Amino acid sequence: MYFTDRGIEELATRRGQDEVTLEWLAEQLRTFVDLHPEFEVPVDRLATWLAREDDDD
Repeated sequence: MYFTDRGIEELATRRGQDEVTLEWLAEQLRTFVDLHPEFEVPVDRLATWLAREDDDD
């Protein structure tokens, strides 16, 4: 188990029943990067991966 799994588990536990839009998620990611610019690259990689997840390689 990775250290980040703790945050993922907390997210699932606290927000697992919530319904969100991708627009809401994008805004949350923008806000996070504004507050923590050192995470710009990993957040960008995650967003790109999510956007292209169903692309055929």
